[in-house]
Amino acid sequence: MISLAGWDILGNGSATYFYSAIFIEDTIVLIAMLEVRTESTIICQNILNTKSAILVIGGAEDKVNFREILSTFWSRSGGSESILAIVPSASREPAVLGGRYETIFEEFGSKKIKILDIRDRTQSEDPQFREYIEECTGIFLTGGDQLRLCGLLSETSILERIRQRVHSGDVTLAGTSAGAAVMGYHMIAGGGSAESPNRSLVDLTLGFGMIPEVIVDQHFHNRNRMARLLSAVSAHPDRLAIGIDEDTCAMFERDGTVNILGKGTVTIVNAGEMSYTNRDEVGTEDPLSLHNLKLHVLSRGDVYHMERNLAFAKKTLINDQNCPL
Repeated sequence: MISLAGWDILGNGSATYFYSAIFIEDTIVLIAMLEVRTESTIICQNILNTKSAILVIGGAEDKVNFREILSTFWSRSGGSESILAIVPSASREPAVLGGRYETIFEEFGSKKIKILDIRDRTQSEDPQFREYIEECTGIFLTGGDQLRLCGLLSETSILERIRQRVHSGDVTLAGTSAGAAVMGYHMIAGGGSAESPNRSLVDLTLGFGMIPEVIVDQHFHNRNRMARLLSAVSAHPDRLAIGIDEDTCAMFERDGTVNILGKGTVTIVNAGEMSYTNRDEVGTEDPLSLHNLKLHVLSRGDVYHMERNLAFAKKTLINDQNCPL
């Protein structure tokens, strides 16, 4: 397999295209081809950023066809020079699931891949695992059960080192499904759906704190989890509540922006200006009132600025001479 990437200037030079592709079994698979205009893109174009990022994936990402989300993780981890760690500890079949991702990243052309099959907390102190964490450029947390994942890795030295490397920008991190749920300081451990928001609808515990200011829910619209997310944010209105659909990714950049990838939507609920909630006045199963929330529903190509609580369409970033980012 051969990886291809480069720039093309077409027509009269007014449009420049960046392409990324892989060559598999005599077939060229185009991963991305993005038009980049020269007016304001130097300042505003975040999608072409090759630095580290955190990819929070709603689960059931495409593993067969275009594989946009997985190929983006691979690219942001160094592409053909990437050294990847796959952590399948959330799964009850870690060898099978880890092997599936290993095959995908081998097809993409990673330089080195290792499955960190941690099934006991004592394994987190394995010197070989610790050494590999220092070497790797990308870490992928698979799906499964987020409580299982936390039970194995929370408050271990290997997780602390992963967090340090992620926060310093030395490594790209991705988590899907259960691996996405653990990203915040507060984590949704479980709960119900198809009810009005209420205190009993969501179970909260502590996550990994990779993005401490968010609370993440996954398989979002696919499993009707809006009420569950609202119930969670009622308990922690200082956190940004993010619901991510299947085969969809919120990619957190180091500049405070979030790029949306995939086929579904990312729902963002900001309760920073919530004017009233009856949470402390009603029973655990009574419906909640939540006044003055701010809601964004974003799809592929949209960008969200976390500090400013503003959302922008991709076309705005490309065409607006006064790009707000």
